[in-house]
Amino acid sequence: MAIAVGFLTILVIGLILYIVFILQQLRSINRQLGKRLSEQTRQPISLELVSKELNTLAIQINRCLKAEETLRLKGIHEERRFKEMITNISHDLRTPLTAIKGYHQLLTLSELTHDQQKKLQIAQKHANELGYLIEHFFEYSCLVHAEPKLQSRRVNLTNLITECLAASVPALEDNKLTVEFKEAPPTYILGDQEMITRIIQNLIRNAIQHSTGTLQVSLPTTDEQAILSFRNRVNPATSIDVKRLFDRFYTGDQARGSSTGLGLSIVKLLAAQMEGSTDASLQDGCLEIRVHLPLYRNDH
Repeated sequence: MAIAVGFLTILVIGLILYIVFILQQLRSINRQLGKRLSEQTRQPISLELVSKELNTLAIQINRCLKAEETLRLKGIHEERRFKEMITNISHDLRTPLTAIKGYHQLLTLSELTHDQQKKLQIAQKHANELGYLIEHFFEYSCLVHAEPKLQSRRVNLTNLITECLAASVPALEDNKLTVEFKEAPPTYILGDQEMITRIIQNLIRNAIQHSTGTLQVSLPTTDEQAILSFRNRVNPATSIDVKRLFDRFYTGDQARGSSTGLGLSIVKLLAAQMEGSTDASLQDGCLEIRVHLPLYRNDH
């Protein structure tokens, strides 16, 4: 009896020690995984070769980590190649387009019939649209490639919006759009004036391309941010996924027309470079796009 009790005691102690060892190994796995995340290392998971099952688990974890790392590096490489391709395409397209526009200008000086002049005007219109698309490609490729060189300073956002809207009146009228800019006191933000101007211009262009009726522009503020809001009714036939609205090349229009789907992507990139953000909502057929920018404070 005593021998049996002793044997069971040794067995229980051995089992306890084994469980303690297993727990130590699991803690070791957790520590190593945590270290990989915090220090962003590529160190594989290692264990003492005592438990075959744990050793097999470590091998499988390392295989998964290696596969994930391979996919990540592949994604980075493909993204870099894509950006380079956009840049090259932009440069390649601008050269022949410049030549086309030059010949158009020469033709306008020639003696043309009324019908020929009308056809030339149509060709010029499409050439200008193509130029606009190429500029968007070029602007986007520059933004994603180059390091931002911000010239942050105090900017009167209220005045800047007014100036951009005033400059866009002819284009708005051509598209039968009216603008309601809710009166607001001068709102000062901290940012790069050129970048902010490009944000406003892209928002106006987006509204011209996709809105119907009235464009409502407002500039509410919070304790920390100014919120540039563009709200307009969209075509009922337009299907918009607001979660993808700022993705590159996304457009809600089934017939894309002259839209690249890059305008709002550029807005998002520019806002992020100034420590701002973007969001959008769609309710009752009205799309609202908001750009959040940091307010200027005297302690800056």
